Amino acid sequence: MFRGSLVALITPMQEDGTLDAKAFQDFVKWQITEGTQGLIPVGTTGESPTLSHAEHHQVVDLCIAAAAGRVPVIAGTGSNSTSEAVDLTRHAKAAGADAALVVTPYYNKPTQEGMYRHFMAIADSVDLPIIIYNIPPRSVVDMSVETMARLAKHPNIVGVKDATANLTRPLHTTAAIGEDFCQLSGEDHTALAFLAAGGHGCISVTGNIAPRLCRQMHDAWAEGRIKDAMAIQARLTPVHDAMFCETSPGPVKVAASLLGHGTDHCRLPMAPVAEATRARVRAAMTGAGLLN
Repeated sequence: MFRGSLVALITPMQEDGTLDAKAFQDFVKWQITEGTQGLIPVGTTGESPTLSHAEHHQVVDLCIAAAAGRVPVIAGTGSNSTSEAVDLTRHAKAAGADAALVVTPYYNKPTQEGMYRHFMAIADSVDLPIIIYNIPPRSVVDMSVETMARLAKHPNIVGVKDATANLTRPLHTTAAIGEDFCQLSGEDHTALAFLAAGGHGCISVTGNIAPRLCRQMHDAWAEGRIKDAMAIQARLTPVHDAMFCETSPGPVKVAASLLGHGTDHCRLPMAPVAEATRARVRAAMTGAGLLN
């Protein structure tokens, strides 16, 4: 259903921390022009934990309007409250999103059965394709392949964003669920290896600032030009390193601001990045040819 180079979008903000609607929509349009194949607003990279519900809805609406049906929009609708996740997913459906990205419940630390019931409740409540977002480093819980296989029997649960960096996972997931279950990497560093293990694409942070290169890498892989894909991966590896040398989205918002896409402002508790991080981001972008 979804494949190739997708991007977990930043949410541009003014210096005072308010949403910059124009910068965001201009950014969405630039992403599409540069070749991005899917847009994910209000995920972790979009600072969803610090957005109000009204702002969350607004960003989804703005993204869908700017995309204008040219590429799929997969709205982030996850929460550690099941009722809140249902409400956010209902809004995504009403707004015209193509799917919802729903993170495993963080902080609550549910069991496998709790996660199963959480996702089933959402899938039963809203007729919209759902992609499970499994990211143990942020959510603490790790959905097992067995639980995912149970959930995949629901017609609305169509795939996973796998941010475990465990490259045996896509192999086991395919074996348990089948090749039609959409598997998207959530780790830029392992995007090609994930494809080699049976994945379909990557929801990228680096794609915010290198959308054309990310698309070219996925196209090269799909066309069997493995050496070309690996060359692009090597070119982007220092950029990936820089994007995660501090907690994301701090570095990537600095990088986007260097390209003229909004300010580098992140809402508290995300602090401004260190000067050494700024220097590393600029150097990595220059080395990859993203800045003159």
